Amino acid sequence: MLWKKETVITLAVIVAAWQLASHFLPPFLFPSVLTIGAEIGRIATHAKALGSVAATSARILAGMAGAFVIGGALGLLMGRVRWVEHYVHPALTFDQGIPALSWVVFSIIWFKTNEFRIWFIIVMTTLPAFAFQMYDSYRSMSKDLVEMALSFRPSRWDMFRTLVWPSVLPGIFTAWKVNLGNVARVVVVAELVGATSGVGYQLLVQQQQFDMAGAMAWTLVLVVFVTLAQKVVELVEHASLRHVVVSERMA
Repeated sequence: MLWKKETVITLAVIVAAWQLASHFLPPFLFPSVLTIGAEIGRIATHAKALGSVAATSARILAGMAGAFVIGGALGLLMGRVRWVEHYVHPALTFDQGIPALSWVVFSIIWFKTNEFRIWFIIVMTTLPAFAFQMYDSYRSMSKDLVEMALSFRPSRWDMFRTLVWPSVLPGIFTAWKVNLGNVARVVVVAELVGATSGVGYQLLVQQQQFDMAGAMAWTLVLVVFVTLAQKVVELVEHASLRHVVVSERMA
């Protein structure tokens, strides 16, 4: 099942509460569920609106892919090389303390291209989570298991394939699922400045028009994308971990 029964009940209660509030409050503050649904239908049937959804989705995936590659490499290096850990770990901790809005300001000052600005902001805000998750997963490997594997004198590739990769794989998927939720908030802020497409830009348009129904519709579209993306990650996670277990049994 895509959603558990409890999730459906919770969503139903939220929708019912919103609809109830729309009967007692002005429609520009709490538009009805039907009005919001009509806005979602408009987004789903207009090419330009779908283009904004696709633009935000592509930016999220491209930024997270960059953060995963860079952060994963840094995490493994920190786990394997002591001096890298001493210098890079504090830098990543410092990065975690910098607000996303600060990275927006920095990127505007440093770069001219809007797309690179957004990519840079996503990378810098999600990179530490990937790096630390990879680092923690690598350091949590059993020392006895590592020593036993080394006794067979494996090549670096065999060591990585049979021991390191299965050990860090669960942490990788955890980082992706956590970062998907965080990056949705970051990309909207990034798109508010300079972008001419995307969910963040459309939310700015709705704010200028004082259109609460449109703002809610675009927000829900982004929530649906993130939810579906997390479900895809979970499916890939289950398939990958099952494959790892089967491979280990065959070995």
